[in-house]
Amino acid sequence: MKKSILETERLRLRPFTLADTKFIIELVNTPGWLEFIGDSNIKTDEQAQEYLLNGPLKSYELNGYGLSMVEMKNDRTAIGMCGIIKRELLENPDIGFALLPAYFGKGYAFEIASAMMNFAKNNLKLSPIYAITLPNNISSIKLLEKIGLKYSKTFCFPGDDEELLLYSN
Repeated sequence: MKKSILETERLRLRPFTLADTKFIIELVNTPGWLEFIGDSNIKTDEQAQEYLLNGPLKSYELNGYGLSMVEMKNDRTAIGMCGIIKRELLENPDIGFALLPAYFGKGYAFEIASAMMNFAKNNLKLSPIYAITLPNNISSIKLLEKIGLKYSKTFCFPGDDEELLLYSN
């Protein structure tokens, strides 16, 4: 059995493994991911393994944390990802989350994101925690505010003219 990072009333968060490639392909090609995060160009098992190796798995090794699999606690159904990301271009780590569309509007994103914020503060001793989102991602903005983050500023990553909103606690 894969070890849990944390559990909530309905969900569990566990580290990704290379066995999660099919789920990654499904999640990163959902309409919401494509619109608000961007096309990751992950269509094959090999590309998904590369994403896992160079993203979450590398982050676990380097930072001790990273994006992880969100599963239903009762039957281990994979429904999304959530975690803390350390980006070279940001001063502090940021929270990230994404769910499959079938799980929108049921309180799962709030449940796992608020648990992750508590875990980051109390277990990882990280503060402050940032979040970044597109200005038109209204549902993400509402969730960020609901988990205690406040708008900080609008910014662009170097070499990119896409405006992003930075939130912080």
